[in-house]
Amino acid sequence: MSLPAIEVSGLGKCYRIGLREELPDTLVGSLASWLTSPWSNFRRLRGLTRFEREEGEDIIWALREVSFQVAEGEVVGIVGKNGAGKSTLLKVLAGITSPTRGRAVIRGRISSLLEVGTGFHPELTGRENVYLNGAILGMTRKEIDRKFDQIVSFAEVERFIDTPVKRYSSGMAVRLAFAVAAHLEPEIMLVDEVLAVGDAAFQAKCLGKMQDVAGQGRTVLFVSHNMAAVNRLCSRALLLHQGRLVREGPTTEVTAAYLSGSFGGVGQEEWDEQESPGEGGVKLLGVRLTNSQGEPVAQAEVGDELHLTLRYRVEKPGLRFRCCATWYTQGTCAFSSVEPREEVRARPGIYSSTLVIPPHLLAEGEYSIMVSIFASRGIKSHYVRPRHVLMVQVSDPLRGDSARGDYAERLAGVLRPRLRWRLRREE
Repeated sequence: MSLPAIEVSGLGKCYRIGLREELPDTLVGSLASWLTSPWSNFRRLRGLTRFEREEGEDIIWALREVSFQVAEGEVVGIVGKNGAGKSTLLKVLAGITSPTRGRAVIRGRISSLLEVGTGFHPELTGRENVYLNGAILGMTRKEIDRKFDQIVSFAEVERFIDTPVKRYSSGMAVRLAFAVAAHLEPEIMLVDEVLAVGDAAFQAKCLGKMQDVAGQGRTVLFVSHNMAAVNRLCSRALLLHQGRLVREGPTTEVTAAYLSGSFGGVGQEEWDEQESPGEGGVKLLGVRLTNSQGEPVAQAEVGDELHLTLRYRVEKPGLRFRCCATWYTQGTCAFSSVEPREEVRARPGIYSSTLVIPPHLLAEGEYSIMVSIFASRGIKSHYVRPRHVLMVQVSDPLRGDSARGDYAERLAGVLRPRLRWRLRREE
């Protein structure tokens, strides 16, 4: 049985942060501070040389008791909120920083795509920076010579390769930096959010390159906030929260747990009667996103029919209003949907309104859902003000029955309806 490519055991990384010094506000306090300052300074300097305690307001554990293994040739995703410790973990594994405790064993040649563009010199040309950056990343001159044309073509900067990088746009410089790093041939790759570089077309190219790397049998640790990319590239995932490894397993299960932890429960959010949002006689009790079988979901496929149900209590008879749901993705509004008419709820009680999302409407990606309840006849008034309640991850299983057919690369857009095409030969 072969040894794992990456073996992490009880890994911890501790940092000390600066604290604001409290200044005395009285003459007596100033004198006391002056008399005790030699001893205070000695203790402060002594404390800076080593960690004498594990807790304190100036102590931050970026990683704590993290243990896992990655087999040779395995592609593992790492997900978690900002500040969870993902980048710190990769920096420890790359040898950029040393752990406070525990150990990490790396078996194989390793390369890291952590800070794309590190080492680029603005006064040097693109050609010179390719050789300089390649050498920094561990490539030999022969290796760079062999791959130079591929790197330049991938970055799409052929016309400007002999121009100083200071005259490049920021996107051109980042594309060239990623192209150099992406053409390394290590046994182990550490990748941190590199798919966020460039425009949409170049991001699709980056994702394709990462798929090629994953398909070549290399060991990859992949950090990203793009859950669709993690689901597509990785067979297993790790979920970090406040520096601790809180979940490990199949990618779809881990990413679903991450999304449900960020926005309510798995596909649903509920409130107690006392804490339920609402005013003017309407209280929102819960929101659920379910599949066609009625099961709450935080992940779905593009071909799934989804049902979004708002459950609310009407406390006054005769209220007239409508429910609204707005779906956001990629930093923009994908679509909004409102009940077509402001129906009268004649009697008090618990009601529900359900929005049906047809199959083959949503594109791949993360969608956050905002709901509201309002009346718009005359002066618009909100019974439940707009609030984000749920998040769902939509993926394409690439079976060929979606809007993409057998086209494997990324399709642009926040929606992806399956439309009809007609082909005919004209004489």
